[in-house]
Amino acid sequence: MSRGRFVIAAIIAVISLLAYFGKSATNPVTGEKQHVGDITPETEVALGLQAAPEMAQQFGGLSPSAEAQQLVKDVCARIVSRSAAQQSAEYYRYDCHVLADQNTVNAFALPGGQVFITEALMRKLDTHGQLAGVLGHEIGHVVGRHGAEHIAKQQLTQGLTGAAVLATYDPQNPASRGSAAVVAMIGQLVNMRFGRADELESDNLGVRFMAEAGYDPRAMKRVLEILAESGGGGGRQPEFFSTHPNPENRIARIDEAIAAQFPGGVPSGLEP
Repeated sequence: MSRGRFVIAAIIAVISLLAYFGKSATNPVTGEKQHVGDITPETEVALGLQAAPEMAQQFGGLSPSAEAQQLVKDVCARIVSRSAAQQSAEYYRYDCHVLADQNTVNAFALPGGQVFITEALMRKLDTHGQLAGVLGHEIGHVVGRHGAEHIAKQQLTQGLTGAAVLATYDPQNPASRGSAAVVAMIGQLVNMRFGRADELESDNLGVRFMAEAGYDPRAMKRVLEILAESGGGGGRQPEFFSTHPNPENRIARIDEAIAAQFPGGVPSGLEP
């Protein structure tokens, strides 16, 4: 029985690894070689459109403010049409929305181009450039295919976790349950680490996109400062930070991205 479990576990692990590492795609915007399995851009669009109504409902539905919706759509369209993000517009369907939630400070993107920002976050922004910073970051997730990568990593993790649990769990030995739980927890931590790396890449892409669209990329730094300030004094930290890296670390990385984009300094004339 024990040897049989190990053999089956080994087969599951090999199949999972081959499925993940055996297929790759080169991102046309970043040039990065990515492991996304069988997930095509068309699949990403379909997944995003299918999930969008449910995700919106979790935040009270779409905002009834026509003015806010139009502003977000205008800034979103400007970023996509005037930056390298346009290279992905031939297969992604970018559409940015304002959510009615006035309490949760958040923004997120779904695979394929559906982007959302809450009214609560919009109220904290002072300029169009700051809004462009938020949307540019979220569009960076779409362009970077982070959703497809995350799904592929989950599939790999589930396969390896299942193999490890099968190999280590002995129904006759209750103590083995602990080791199986540890393996599952490690799998979750691996996926979380990759997600935070994606956030930093999206910051870099956001800086690039908003600068190419004529917005001052330093506005993205101000967004993080505003959010950090809003969480001070013992108040609740913005939801935006619950799945994003430490704001101080991100600000330093954004400074590096701006310096790389403009070695001679940020030029005048960009919209703040």
